[in-house]
Amino acid sequence: MKKIAIYGQSYSLTAEKEVQLLLKVLEEQQVVIFFEKQFYTLLNQHNVLAKKYSTFEHFNDLNNSFNLMFTIGGDGTILRAITYIRDLNIPILGINIGRMGFLASIKKDTIQESIACVVNGDYTIQERSLLSIRTEPEIQALKELNFALNEITIARKNTTSMIGVQTHLNKEYLNNYWADGLIIATPTGSTGYSLSCNGPVILPASKSLIITPIAPHNLNARPMVIPDDTSIELEVDAREKEFLISLDSRIVTVPRGTKIFIKKAAFTVKSMLPNNQSFLQTLRSKLLWGEDIRNETPFSTNSHNK
Repeated sequence: MKKIAIYGQSYSLTAEKEVQLLLKVLEEQQVVIFFEKQFYTLLNQHNVLAKKYSTFEHFNDLNNSFNLMFTIGGDGTILRAITYIRDLNIPILGINIGRMGFLASIKKDTIQESIACVVNGDYTIQERSLLSIRTEPEIQALKELNFALNEITIARKNTTSMIGVQTHLNKEYLNNYWADGLIIATPTGSTGYSLSCNGPVILPASKSLIITPIAPHNLNARPMVIPDDTSIELEVDAREKEFLISLDSRIVTVPRGTKIFIKKAAFTVKSMLPNNQSFLQTLRSKLLWGEDIRNETPFSTNSHNK
C-alpha cells in the first residue's frame, strides 16, 4: 500500500482508539494518508490526531492512484463511502464499530492482524455488483448518484395505505405488488432490508438480484430471485400524489406516474477481504447460526436417535 483514504461518520466520534491504532499501523508502512474532510474536522475537534493530514471531500478529489479506502463505522458507513469511490476501482475495507457488520468485516480487536494480511497481500477482492436507476420523466436528484450497492426500494409516503407496484421483467409483465413497498436487492443487499422482509441470503458473487415485497397484501407474493442481467420496469399506483425511492440510505420523493427502470450497474465495487475473514464466518456470527446447542457436540448416531 502506498496511498490510502480513510472515511468515517462525521456526526459523532466513537472510534478514537481504532483511528489511532489504524494510523500507527499504516504509518509504520510509510503510507500516504488522506482523510474525508468532515471526518477529519471531527477528529481534530476531539484532539485525536497528532499531526496534519491531507483531505478529500468529493468524488473528484480521488483517483485510481489510491490503493485502498478504509471505512470506520458500520455497513452504513460503507454505503456512504461508495458515493466517493463510484467507478474508480478503489478497493474498500471496513473496520466495524457498528452492530451487524456484514460489509464492515474487520472487528476492533483484529485491526493489526487484518492490516498485516493486507500489507502482505494475504487478501481477496470481491467484486460486488450494484444497481443503477433511471426514470421517466427524469428526476434531477437521481441524475448523478443513480446507483446503489444494497438495494433500490420503492415505498409509500405520508400514508398508511398500500401502494401498487406494477412490475415488468425484460418488458414482460410479472405482477402488481400491493404492499408497503418493493425492494430490488443485490447479493450484497440480501443481508440488508430484504433479509428483514424474509428475503433469501445470497452469496456476494452470485449473478442474481432479489425482488422482495414489503408487507405484501397479496399473501402469495413471495421474494423472487432473478438473473442479474434482467431489466426491471416499475410503475406505482397510489392514493397519494408522491412516493419514495431510496438508494441504500439516500431517499428521493417522486411524483406518482413516474416510470422507473432498474438494471445492474456498469461498474462494481471492489470489497477487500483479509484472508483471516470469510463471508460464511460472518454469516454464522451475525445470524447466530452457531448458537444451536446441538452443534456443541460431535454428530453421532446415538445423539441423532435421542
